[in-house]
Amino acid sequence: MAETTLTHTGQTETRPAGWQGIAADWSSDQRAFKNVSWGKAMMWIFLLSDTFIFGCFLLSYMTARVSTRVPWPNPSEVFALRIGGSDIPLILIAIMTFVLISSSGTMAMAVNFGYRRDRRKTAILMLLTAALGATFVGMQAFEWTKLITEGVRPWGNPWGAAQFGSTFFMITGFHGTHVTIGVIFLIIVARKVWRGDYDVGRPGFFTSRRGRYENVEIMGLYWHFVDLVWVFIFAFFYLW
Repeated sequence: MAETTLTHTGQTETRPAGWQGIAADWSSDQRAFKNVSWGKAMMWIFLLSDTFIFGCFLLSYMTARVSTRVPWPNPSEVFALRIGGSDIPLILIAIMTFVLISSSGTMAMAVNFGYRRDRRKTAILMLLTAALGATFVGMQAFEWTKLITEGVRPWGNPWGAAQFGSTFFMITGFHGTHVTIGVIFLIIVARKVWRGDYDVGRPGFFTSRRGRYENVEIMGLYWHFVDLVWVFIFAFFYLW
């Protein structure tokens, strides 16, 4: 059935049938994103594309691991931390995971208070989320430094398969870059929330229409995605 839409001139246009109609929708935002803003839709498309990238990285890692004939380094030994004279397996990774998962909770609370237009609590929770994210990145930098000091390089390591170092630095480095970018944007959006930019509709970078805290929700989408990806990295890289 042919559909019509009201144009800015007040005239109605008939939607083309078939693929031409779909192309017309997507090119002019007629119906495809009728109930979703462009900002949120573009974030979903970005996250979908990022999912493919992380998926390819993890598939490459699994392929390298099952195809090599050289023994793969034992994660419980490689990522152990010496505390009190004894090696504790994966203790640092467990703390990093706890910190990042906790930041998802504070981000969800920030989105909730954003919808209530509570500027103070929203900004504080976003800054707390950024602090937890920065803590995660700091611990990841410590982990990288420890492994590099022990001789891990992208082309080799003292414990086994040479691919271990390259896959480790590529996957955790790419994820750490995402967390770092997220921390920067969390601080930017929190500052705008604190100043009341979204309440007065102040024009500027990442400032939406008056009364709209949608950017807080978009930041929440990004942050939850970063946390979810880490769960897969933790399961495939550290527990396997």
